Amino acid sequence: MPGSSSHPGPPSEPGAHPVAGSPMIQLEAVSKSFGEVAAVSDVTLNIRRGDTVGLVGSDGAGKTTLLRLVAGMILPGEGRIYVGGLDAVGQRSRVKELIGYMPQRFGLYPDLSVGENLDFFLDIFSIYGKERTRRRQRYLGFSNLLPFVDRRAGDLSGGMKQKLGLACVLVHQPDVLILDEPTNGVDPVSRQEFWNILAEMRKNGMTIFVSTAYLDEGEKCDRLMLMHNARILTTDTPARIQAGFDNLEEAMIHRILAADTTLAEDRFGT
Repeated sequence: MPGSSSHPGPPSEPGAHPVAGSPMIQLEAVSKSFGEVAAVSDVTLNIRRGDTVGLVGSDGAGKTTLLRLVAGMILPGEGRIYVGGLDAVGQRSRVKELIGYMPQRFGLYPDLSVGENLDFFLDIFSIYGKERTRRRQRYLGFSNLLPFVDRRAGDLSGGMKQKLGLACVLVHQPDVLILDEPTNGVDPVSRQEFWNILAEMRKNGMTIFVSTAYLDEGEKCDRLMLMHNARILTTDTPARIQAGFDNLEEAMIHRILAADTTLAEDRFGT
């Protein structure tokens, strides 16, 4: 039964204890409104442990709100959320131990160096001694930031800032990584480097839930969720979603127009 599992404690590596293929994130009829505006409406979904799931959709669809709900940053108005079998509301503090969340504007300290920013997050999670040294080397190393350890974060390029942000999120080795358009506005080379890091995390069994504005990134995911007007329109593999269309973008537009007759009328002037 959801919520009956107990948290076995942080793994020695990301996602070390989950069983691949079993549910890691479950939403049951979840809704969230801000005043009269429905941001998320009756969303039910399941994300398996170890999967990378991409969230795409139109502007204002509710993607950020959905990610914040899963991350425990805001509470649902209706419905239930489970992460790792734990109730995300009733067992909120324990769920937060499982999650690493990187919002669109991650809070780096521009006047601190790369190393000092990472040390700040290591302090937050009370990671000291040999384990602190190991994780510092690991997460700066695969982010290719070790040569820049003494550089001010404010002097980094956009892509390097995002990689540093990711390294800071990963230091407590979460089971679930939630990313809100982490590569938006980043150059193509840095985007590829960022996704190489995510691929490495996935190999270690981490569950990744990421929103993106780039459909080439969506193609790297195990499954895609298309969101529009606060609802999930479809969830499937990128290949199945694209089937019958020349490209993924065309397939997405077709599904949005089919679900939103008002938008279709505006688009075609009928």
